[in-house]
Amino acid sequence: MTTPAAPDAVSDAAIDDLKTRLAAFRPPAVARGHGWARGVDPDYLADLLGTWANGYDWREHETRIRNLPWRLAGRRRPVRLVQQRAADPTHTVLLLHGWPDSVLRFERLLPLLPDVDVVVPALPGFPFAAPVPEGGLSAAAMADAVAEAMSDLGYSRYVVSAGDVGCDVAEALAARHPDAVAALHLTDISQYHFLVDLPEDLSPDERAYVERGHQWQAAEGGYMHEQSTKPQTIAAALNDSPAGLAAWLLEKLRSWTDCGGDVESVFTRDELLTWISAYWFSGCIGTSFTPYAESGAKPWPRIEIPTAVTIFPADLVNAPREFAERWFDVRSWEEPDAGGHFAAWERPADYLRGVRAALALA
Repeated sequence: MTTPAAPDAVSDAAIDDLKTRLAAFRPPAVARGHGWARGVDPDYLADLLGTWANGYDWREHETRIRNLPWRLAGRRRPVRLVQQRAADPTHTVLLLHGWPDSVLRFERLLPLLPDVDVVVPALPGFPFAAPVPEGGLSAAAMADAVAEAMSDLGYSRYVVSAGDVGCDVAEALAARHPDAVAALHLTDISQYHFLVDLPEDLSPDERAYVERGHQWQAAEGGYMHEQSTKPQTIAAALNDSPAGLAAWLLEKLRSWTDCGGDVESVFTRDELLTWISAYWFSGCIGTSFTPYAESGAKPWPRIEIPTAVTIFPADLVNAPREFAERWFDVRSWEEPDAGGHFAAWERPADYLRGVRAALALA
């Protein structure tokens, strides 16, 4: 069977099934009065689920998403991707999303890059991706698949811009396919650099960063530990319950954005539900955990490719420049005054400056 270039339309039966499950939502008994302090706010969640069931039209957003310029590329492992072509491109930019999002992270950025070819892969195992028979890939395996897809499209050299899991893929791509990567733009340095094989000669600022990182892991990293160690258990619950999936993703969409506690200042309610629906209808929450479960040390030397870094203040655990320079050839460093984990969506103009800085290094 040939895999279509655009993602399949969701069936009417799948939409009806979602509404049936939402109507049968059984709210958990929890201690009241804690708001978001112990996870997702139950009152906000219940209200959002009501909108999902009765006030949200997936078809409206599905049409826009399926009308993006989708392509399939790659011979051994097809990769579904958005390819926005410029009339007279000066460069090619590869944009890599993270978790818990998708190619939708870059919707607001695409119109700002009319002068370059832009490729946005749906990372294998994530929403809109081509089927992955083995159920998800490690970041390194994703990098190999993306490299082959880019070659298949005719791109031999390109700038890579990434965040979150995408940064792990970008780093592996630069390490394993260095001739293809002209420059890097990163919005974070992989946490695995302070979690695995930490250098011994850290400066005081670096030690403070590592301490902050471990504190963040203890307070906020439960999701990462579960997705890394027992992904099959949590996947069974989240893939079966739209309420559970919404709670799991919503908590991150709120706490990881620079929203001052009001998630709807960054996402409209329809946008929130579209990002969540992308996971629900694709059934890919379990495969999206694979980069966590198959992560670890990075068996390659320092990346000697010119790198631009944009650090947004409300991102998860921000590394100091000297720590980043241990792993990358940092030529440009910018710290905007606002923005969080989904910076290409939250602050596209600030994110664009980082992409332009990398293009200048290419």
